[in-house]
Amino acid sequence: MTDTALIYVVERFFYRLIEFLRHWYVKSGRLYSNFVLNQLERLDYYLAWKITAQHLFEPLYKDYSFIGYALGFPLRLIRLVVASVVYAVVICFAIAVYLLWLLIPVYLIFKAITPLV
Repeated sequence: MTDTALIYVVERFFYRLIEFLRHWYVKSGRLYSNFVLNQLERLDYYLAWKITAQHLFEPLYKDYSFIGYALGFPLRLIRLVVASVVYAVVICFAIAVYLLWLLIPVYLIFKAITPLV
């Protein structure tokens, strides 16, 4: 009877360990990636990178004079550069936060194994 209890406890331990790892790494990864993509979509509403790139060589505000062409390209180019920097910062921050999230269990196991100093 004790053998079956021990087998049950070991099976439940590994089952819960695998479920924890699946929840921590797989499910949270999906949730976090959906969250980050939603935030990038909301940011794109204001920065409109793709639309700005499509109209890069068109005159500003459909002003087909020399000034419309002269101002359109540089202003849109600056907007593209600023939007690209903002996207890069947001993506790098999101990656750093997710890497920290992934390392939390490893850090806790390390702290539990090493003696307290």
